[in-house]
Amino acid sequence: MHGFEVLSDPVRRRILEMLSEGSRSAGDVGDVIGGEFGISQPAVSQHLKVLRDNHFAVVHRDGNRRLYELDTGALTELEDWLARLRPRPTPALDALGTEIARGKRARRIHTDNSADEQRRTS
Repeated sequence: MHGFEVLSDPVRRRILEMLSEGSRSAGDVGDVIGGEFGISQPAVSQHLKVLRDNHFAVVHRDGNRRLYELDTGALTELEDWLARLRPRPTPALDALGTEIARGKRARRIHTDNSADEQRRTS
């Protein structure tokens, strides 16, 4: 399953939002998701399995509990892929950035010189 297919489901997106706040037990995820989406614990478990299998979540055992955490591996891959699609800044925007930096530097120098002048005349 492609990463965007995984993210296309609102239940899985909500689970990822929960995991982005920290580790959650399977039971806690099931309670919240079941309440919000009206689905059963086995259905939530299937969504967690999809997230694990596609490297969006990892599970750790803590005694008899399973704790789920966000795995950023797949998210990083998607971000990298999207970054390749973004248009590069045009030279005109680069030039604008340079001019803005020059203006800030000139204002800072002017302010520093004015402060020096005031100290000398005081």
